[in-house]
Amino acid sequence: MPSDSADHAPAMNMDFPMLDLNHLGAGQPGLTSPLGAAMAEAGAVCLEEIPHIRGTQLVVSGRFQGAHALDWPTVTDQVRRTWADLREATEKGAEGIAILLVKEETAYTTIERAAIGTRIDRWLGYQSDAPYFQRKARLEVSGLLRGDDRDVKKRMRQKMDRLTLASSRLPAFVVVVEFSRPLAEVS
Repeated sequence: MPSDSADHAPAMNMDFPMLDLNHLGAGQPGLTSPLGAAMAEAGAVCLEEIPHIRGTQLVVSGRFQGAHALDWPTVTDQVRRTWADLREATEKGAEGIAILLVKEETAYTTIERAAIGTRIDRWLGYQSDAPYFQRKARLEVSGLLRGDDRDVKKRMRQKMDRLTLASSRLPAFVVVVEFSRPLAEVS
């Protein structure tokens, strides 16, 4: 007999591929399991703040096109209190979603947190390069809890301008995640 929690779980939207924030807890070469799980919690708090339910569609536009049904960890009172600073939750939740999107849509995985001053958030590489990961691409992320198209475009321009000031010639992905609709603009 199924448990009560299973009886009350929302139905997943199976019309779209799943983007499961819980997978962040598995980690990646440049993302520990605990930090990945924390990013998943942060994203879950933002999604439920709006409020969205599991299976909500994330629309992806720009360099990647499509939609993903979203799933995330359970948000408890303790999780809400942990991520009570919604600005920080938005930043970390957006970063987690961007990491999952890039991994889903490309051969890249996050291999290293970028240092302050590099004008990016993460270095990307190929999983197949293990254990000698090399920096092959860059990832810059921004999150908006609530914003309109103008806010998303403005944030994208700001991030793209930052990248033009960087000395690296490696390819770059800029991802702006907006939680209220939710959407991810990728350039």
